[in-house]
Amino acid sequence: MTFINSKRKIVTEATQTFTFSRRAMVVGGLQGAIGALLVGRMAWISVAENQKYSLLSESNRVNLTLIPPRRGWILDRHGKPLANNRTDFRVDLIPQRVVDGEATIRHLTQLLSLEPDDVDRIREELDKSAGFRPVQVADKLTYDQYAAISVRLPDLPGVAPSQGFSRFYPAGATVGHLLGYVGPASAEEYKARKDPLLITPGFKVGKDGLEKAFDRHLTGKPGAKRVEVTARGKIVRELTTRPDTPGRQVRLTIDAGLQEYAGRRLATQSGSVVVIDCANGDVLAMASMPSYDPNSFSDGISHLEYEMLSKDDHVPLRNKTLQGLYPPGSTVKPMVGLALLEAGVGPHETINCPGAIRVGNTLFHCHKRRGHGSLNLRGAIAQSCDIYFYQMAQRIGMDRIASMARRVGMGQRFDLPFPSQSYGTVPDPAWKERKYNQSWQVYDTVNATIGQGYMLINPLQMAVMAARLATGKQLMPNFLLGAQRPAPAPVGVSEEHLAVIRDAMSAVVNGGGTGGAARMSVPGVLIAGKTGTAQVRRITMAERAGGVRGNASLAFKLRDHALFQGFAPFDNPRYAVACIIEHGGHMIRNEDAPMIASDTMSFLFEPEKAMEKLVTLEKGWGGPPAERQARQMAAFRLAKAIEKGQVLPPVVDNASNAAAVNTSARAAPEDVNDAPPPPGSNATGAP
Repeated sequence: MTFINSKRKIVTEATQTFTFSRRAMVVGGLQGAIGALLVGRMAWISVAENQKYSLLSESNRVNLTLIPPRRGWILDRHGKPLANNRTDFRVDLIPQRVVDGEATIRHLTQLLSLEPDDVDRIREELDKSAGFRPVQVADKLTYDQYAAISVRLPDLPGVAPSQGFSRFYPAGATVGHLLGYVGPASAEEYKARKDPLLITPGFKVGKDGLEKAFDRHLTGKPGAKRVEVTARGKIVRELTTRPDTPGRQVRLTIDAGLQEYAGRRLATQSGSVVVIDCANGDVLAMASMPSYDPNSFSDGISHLEYEMLSKDDHVPLRNKTLQGLYPPGSTVKPMVGLALLEAGVGPHETINCPGAIRVGNTLFHCHKRRGHGSLNLRGAIAQSCDIYFYQMAQRIGMDRIASMARRVGMGQRFDLPFPSQSYGTVPDPAWKERKYNQSWQVYDTVNATIGQGYMLINPLQMAVMAARLATGKQLMPNFLLGAQRPAPAPVGVSEEHLAVIRDAMSAVVNGGGTGGAARMSVPGVLIAGKTGTAQVRRITMAERAGGVRGNASLAFKLRDHALFQGFAPFDNPRYAVACIIEHGGHMIRNEDAPMIASDTMSFLFEPEKAMEKLVTLEKGWGGPPAERQARQMAAFRLAKAIEKGQVLPPVVDNASNAAAVNTSARAAPEDVNDAPPPPGSNATGAP
């Protein structure tokens, strides 16, 4: 077997030196390259990206906080504030920074003496919060409360005290539906705009009414505050502050004094009053009552108060002026009279009213059971005779009446700065065919001619109708003072016909007609108008034979609506007014539509005298709206506490106390837009 001899490698000192030197060069080269890379990177960071890392370093040391801008004021036509701002200490929770929510809430409850309702609201909002939306804990704090929170901030992560401004509405509930309210931005609003201002504690946006319509105009530019903080977020010192820029003002056509008076004059009723300037269409007052106090919503309304409002059968959360729809009743008779004159019916032509007439197989009654006898147009409007209009309307047909209704503003869509409106209905044969696929019948005309059946209107449209009958011009309602608008077009009827209608409307109030309660006590000023009663239920023949039940014996939702529209002075119209009392039924004279409208108009001529009368009347109503709502809230809170077994029921020793305890026991609200009597019903158009 042969073995191959391999040469043994001889390692010498020279070869070892060479190998070491080569390896050292490689390692040294690598070290040099790494060093050069590090030096280059350091040079890049320190030179090229110096600004970036300086800012990051500064942000670790300095916190930049946005200062919410003060919201622009909303002023009336005379410069009086309807919505302004007041200095406010407040505390919010930032959900994403809260560590232990329950412990934090308990601590805040102890420090601020929070009510149980507020604690429940905070817990619920904290659970529902998307993380970026602040949760209001409390506002309108005293300085001592604000300081007590501020010194404990290291122990209260997520708590954000601030000093700023809160929205304030001096007139309270009387401007609730007109102005709306403000509140924190919703998650949807933030996602849509991606504006960091929306998640800044204390910043609020318009949620309803004019606050929402002019939100961008009223919102100013935020300020900023730089503070030096420790690694744990504790404030060391304040560095610089850039002040905010307040939002722009909005000047309305509203008269603040008249607006508050109208809201208070509606008393305990559910309804609306609108006053329009006949010179240009400016809306001077638009009150809807009962209402909510916008200060409560802006401050963060409690669950208990919201429950009370939502369960009130007078529906204080609904803007009755723009969202309520009602059969106009006999208030349309001047408009129908104008259509009759235009169609060739003579103003002195008479009709005999026997108290009822038969149309087809249905008997239609007049509100005066024994009839009015012989009447011409003036007498028919003054006495609100249904039979006259039943017969005359059949002669000219519904198309002519519907055309006139639209010309005076019924069913018209106005360009208004409000989020939502209801426009009502002016029915005619084409409308019924389109909506129900049914042909128009004679009884439809009879119903519509006295403002029943399918016909619906809102209070603003009724005020516009009054203004157009007063002026003969198609005035458009306006809420912005000084807004540029084209000259109004004429209604398209002769001045002679308008004079006949105005004279008849004066007779309603001043000539022994159905509206005597609206007669004004201002010397030298006569108001012309038209009363109306709108049924919301069908009166059967059996009930009519046995005697129609009075409104006082009916449930609230079954009572008739009470209405009035008019203008003053009669001989030189300056202001137009409309008032609708929902389910009022003409039951209480001082709280009825004619007298409410008359007193509201009187305020424009003799404000001191009108206010003196109002103060006297309010003593019988339980005081102004704020006082009545406070008592209602106290009674509701007591009722809920009794229901939960937290307190014993009080001993009721008389009827008045029993009524006070049961104030909160109103039925759940139903739809305000009660359906009119069905076509063909034996509707009665009361005066």
